[in-house]
Amino acid sequence: MKKVSLITLCLLGMTTYGFAQKKNPKTTTPAPVTAPTPNPNAMNRPQGPTTGPKPYKEVITAKAKTDIGLFKVHSLEDRYFFEIPDSLLSRDILTVNRISKAAAGKRASMLGYGGDQIGDNVISFEKGPNNKIFLKSISFSERSTDTTEQGLYKSLMASNVQPLVASFEIKAIYTDSISKAKASVIDVTDYMNGDNEIFFFNPQVKKMLSLGGIMPDRSYIKEIKAYPMNIEVRTLKTYSVSPSPAMMAMGAAASSIPLTYELNSSIVLLPSKQMSARYFDPRVGYFATGFVDFDANPQGVKELALITRWRLEPKAEDVEKYKRGELVEPKKQIIYYIDPATPKKWVPYLIQGVNDWQIAFEKAGFKNAIVAKEAPNDPTWSIDDARHNVIVYKPSDIPNASGPHVHDPRTGEILETHVNWYHNIMELLRNWYFIQASAVDPAARKMKFDDKLMGELIRFVSSHEVGHTLGLRHNFGSSATVPVEKLRDKQWVEKNGHTPSIMDYARFNYVAQPEDNISSKGMFPRIGDYDLWAIEWGYKWTPQFSTPEAELPSSNQTIISRIGANKRLTFGTEMDPNDPRNQSEDLGDNSMTASAYGIKNLKRILPNILTWSKEANEDYSNARTLYSEVIGQYSRYMGHVVKNVAGIYSTPRTVEETGASYQAVSFAKQKEAMTFLNNQLFATPLWLINKPLMERTGMNPVDVFGNVQKSILSRLQNTSTIGKLINAEAMSGNKAYTSMNLFGDLKTGIWSELYSHKAIDVYRRNLQKAYVDNLSRLLIAPAAIPGSTFRPSDPTSTDVSSITRAHLAGLAKDIRAAIPAATGLSKYHLQDLLVRVNNILNPKS
Repeated sequence: MKKVSLITLCLLGMTTYGFAQKKNPKTTTPAPVTAPTPNPNAMNRPQGPTTGPKPYKEVITAKAKTDIGLFKVHSLEDRYFFEIPDSLLSRDILTVNRISKAAAGKRASMLGYGGDQIGDNVISFEKGPNNKIFLKSISFSERSTDTTEQGLYKSLMASNVQPLVASFEIKAIYTDSISKAKASVIDVTDYMNGDNEIFFFNPQVKKMLSLGGIMPDRSYIKEIKAYPMNIEVRTLKTYSVSPSPAMMAMGAAASSIPLTYELNSSIVLLPSKQMSARYFDPRVGYFATGFVDFDANPQGVKELALITRWRLEPKAEDVEKYKRGELVEPKKQIIYYIDPATPKKWVPYLIQGVNDWQIAFEKAGFKNAIVAKEAPNDPTWSIDDARHNVIVYKPSDIPNASGPHVHDPRTGEILETHVNWYHNIMELLRNWYFIQASAVDPAARKMKFDDKLMGELIRFVSSHEVGHTLGLRHNFGSSATVPVEKLRDKQWVEKNGHTPSIMDYARFNYVAQPEDNISSKGMFPRIGDYDLWAIEWGYKWTPQFSTPEAELPSSNQTIISRIGANKRLTFGTEMDPNDPRNQSEDLGDNSMTASAYGIKNLKRILPNILTWSKEANEDYSNARTLYSEVIGQYSRYMGHVVKNVAGIYSTPRTVEETGASYQAVSFAKQKEAMTFLNNQLFATPLWLINKPLMERTGMNPVDVFGNVQKSILSRLQNTSTIGKLINAEAMSGNKAYTSMNLFGDLKTGIWSELYSHKAIDVYRRNLQKAYVDNLSRLLIAPAAIPGSTFRPSDPTSTDVSSITRAHLAGLAKDIRAAIPAATGLSKYHLQDLLVRVNNILNPKS
């Protein structure tokens, strides 16, 4: 089975959950760093012979302050020295770079806050000629382990020399008097005072933050501390400001006021005994680190990927208990600390969000495998220490949270994580719950929720983000395994939850109606059947398999049998643009039925917004926000439905399974979707027009749902949608929902006034103009995008333009016939449209 290389960004926003800066696994070779700018004597390239190392005591004098850890760190008169034992030479070391304290006022969306990761690399220290220690940057994007005469290991190594990004003169050599072990002393001051991507900003991040060159007179090392398995380098860096390309295009000059950051670089020794890896499988949603394998395919190469996960193994004395199926504690527990800056009243809920995962790890055979604690009251404890996993509380107005992690690229072993928790996420949670639950839950009918309710909302998001840090991706297909009517069944939904996965984007049970009397147990997301299964599959200890390849047959059969027996264990990727089962923010197995229930609740909420949003001595900003949220939720419902049109179900399978991997959505379901859109969207949804709200909020009635109509219409009238319908017809003939069916249903829903001769209101006039404008673009070859190799699909090279031209010709005929019976603005509108259509069909005239 072909393995897919995957690493995704995870964001908790209106459409996505978190931010993780991960390299594309195919392109993990770091570019060589540039020479440090502040000091021309900085040691950044090999040099000729030197005078050689001096006696140890002449370099590391009695005045030196020494910190002992992974290796010794000496500080002496503003100089910093690393004493690197020979035993650590050529060892793989991971650098993880973060912002400790952020520059005032400088942000790039969710990037630029204290605690944000700004880069990571794998390096090694190598001893070279002329008394040099070289710093090597290491990539694992291409691999071969076959060192036999016919193997490709030697050839691959000859074609993949890893770059030497810096060189350091050996200042002294220490020899232990007893063991005779040697260590090389190097001066790292200039390199750490400079600017390089190994220990500081990744170039892409630097560009995003508009950072220019470093200012050496305002940059320095604050401290370097040694810990048993890592070294922590804290620096203060001041950069000039470089205007963004957009600002430069407008002629803007760079600001003369620089940006100053306090940065922390963790130097972490990667395990000498590597964790047993597990291959990625698209049927279970894990993040992955990928590479090209030159051994897996004897007649070519193969792209493989390893899932990212923590190393969980039983203690030596518990191995037999584990094999008998008894729960045992892992050799090393996964511990999360809560940032001391976190408001105390939310700490218990964040902790509970972590501890909720304990039951999942029991499925994998481990008890007490994961736990959250408050950060210790210890001055030596540091939030930046790479040994500590932390939920970092950020004083930010961004309504979001994210769960990135750092992993060993050799095996996928997760080494540490910092969950980013932005203060203003509470506003997002309030808005979500208000819009999706206030019709059912009276506690949601106000602007400031009780602490208990907000705490439970925080708990659910905490669990979701921690799931990402355990290696789990979003499972957008989870909720599609639940029959819609079960979401209104109080007993069933309170027992099973409204989605089988907390990793889904299924916020709250908006299908539930007030008369169903469903409690919060049936409204809130929680760790469900899929999550238990995903942790079991990813974390089960399998010492009987010596390699990932050896485990494949067993893993494949397990996945087939488990998912085959329980569809609630299905994974649906967040990256599928065609499968209507894999959508964010949706519920149930039928988008039309679920959305109809959701709209019924929005109709209950809208008339009460002025009352429920009222706060003494405040204006109507709350009402405007919630009115906009109602429109946004309505727009999501329409988006859920429209994805069924030209939809393609994608189901990853191995050759041992039966059934199609790709299958078009049925004619009946696509027809149902179009009927829904005609009734709920294209027929003017006047219920969204609330005059008292508009008078107080200044909302424009023409724009309230007009933008939603235009957005959904453009998704139907585009080259991709029509092209997929043409392909479906070629595959299935008259059993398919065709492009002609689509144009016919659109015409019925949007142009009914041509045949009923009713007056055309302003909303429908705008919709019909948008309809014609969309079709005009289907008769023109798109222009190339300047500076891009991407080429948009050309409708004129396929049947798309032919079908569109025929439809426009028929529409022009019907418009012409309807004009004599029309009056007033309706008549002017139709006359205008006829001119537009004729100009599209006959541009020369």
